[in-house]
Amino acid sequence: MALLRALRCGLGARAAGCPAGPLRPQPPQGRALRVGPRLASAASSKELLLKLRRKTGYSFVNCKKALETCGGDLQQAENWLHKQAQKEGWSKAAKLHGRKTKEGLIGLLQEGNTAVLVEVNCETDFVSKNLKFQQLVQQVALGTMLYCQNLKDQLCTYRKGFLNSSELSDLPTGPEREGSLKDQLALAIGKLGENMTLKRAAWVKAPAGFYVGSYVHGATQSPSLHNLVLGKYGALVVCETSGRTADLEAVGRRLGQHVVGMAPLSVGSLDDAPGGEAETKMLAQPYLLDPSITLGQFVRPQGLSVVDFVRFECGEGEDTAEAE
Repeated sequence: MALLRALRCGLGARAAGCPAGPLRPQPPQGRALRVGPRLASAASSKELLLKLRRKTGYSFVNCKKALETCGGDLQQAENWLHKQAQKEGWSKAAKLHGRKTKEGLIGLLQEGNTAVLVEVNCETDFVSKNLKFQQLVQQVALGTMLYCQNLKDQLCTYRKGFLNSSELSDLPTGPEREGSLKDQLALAIGKLGENMTLKRAAWVKAPAGFYVGSYVHGATQSPSLHNLVLGKYGALVVCETSGRTADLEAVGRRLGQHVVGMAPLSVGSLDDAPGGEAETKMLAQPYLLDPSITLGQFVRPQGLSVVDFVRFECGEGEDTAEAE
C-alpha cells in the first residue's frame, strides 16, 4: 500500500506539470543558494595571485599558499612569503656553511666624490651571472654607500675605510627597509642554493680639490642595478687636483686600469727610480698603457697627484686561507 501511495503521488505530481524523473530536495524558502567560495572568488583570486607573483617574484605555488594562509590579504601574504623565504634561507645557509666560495663579483658604486667597492662571493661563476646574485651585490653596495654617507664629518682631506664580513652583515639594507644585509644574504642563498659570503667593502670620501678615479675590469652595467658596475677586478684611485686637468674622468679611469693590471702595493713618489725594490711602488712602475714611461711620468703633466688607491680582486686570499 505504501508503494502504491508513493507511485500515485508521483503520477499526481507529473499530472500537475512537474518534470519527470526523480524528485530533488529543494532549498527552504527565503534562503539563497550558496556558491562555493572557490567558484565565487575564482577571478579575484587569480588576479591576486598574479599580482603577488609579479610583486615578489616567488613561485605560483608559494604565492597561492601565502594567499590561502593569509585569507586573501595581499600585504599579509607578501610579508608571510618574505618571512618563510628568510627561514628557509637561513636553514639552507646553515647546511651550506663551510663550502668554498671562490667565485663572485666586485661591485663599484660611485656618487660624486664618494665611492665604494664591495666583494660578494659564491661557489660558481654560473651563479655570479644570475640577476638575483647581482641584486645582492647591489644591496651590499647601497648599504655601504649609505653607511659612508651617514658619517657626519667635515672633510679637509679624503677619508678611506674598510668593512669586513661581519661588519657588512650588520649593515641595514637601506633607510626605509627593515632587516640587515645578512638577512638579504640568507634570502639569496635560499633562492639560488649556493653558499655565499659578504666578504669585504672599501669606501672613499673626498672633498673639493680631490678626485676619486675608478675602474672595474670586464665591467657590466644594468639600468636595473642603480648604476652599479660589476666585474672581477676593481680599483679606486684618490687624486689631489690643481684644476688644470682636462678630463679627470678619463685620467682617473686610466689610473684605475693601471692599479688593476700592475697590482702596486704602495703609491711611492715621483722621485722613485724604476726597477728593483720600487717595482711594487705605483708611480715607479712602467705605465700599463705605455710601458716606455713610468706611471709617474704619465701623471706629472696631468695637473694632479696620486695620493692613495684601493684594489680588489675577486677571490683574492682564498687560496692562502685554504692552505692555512
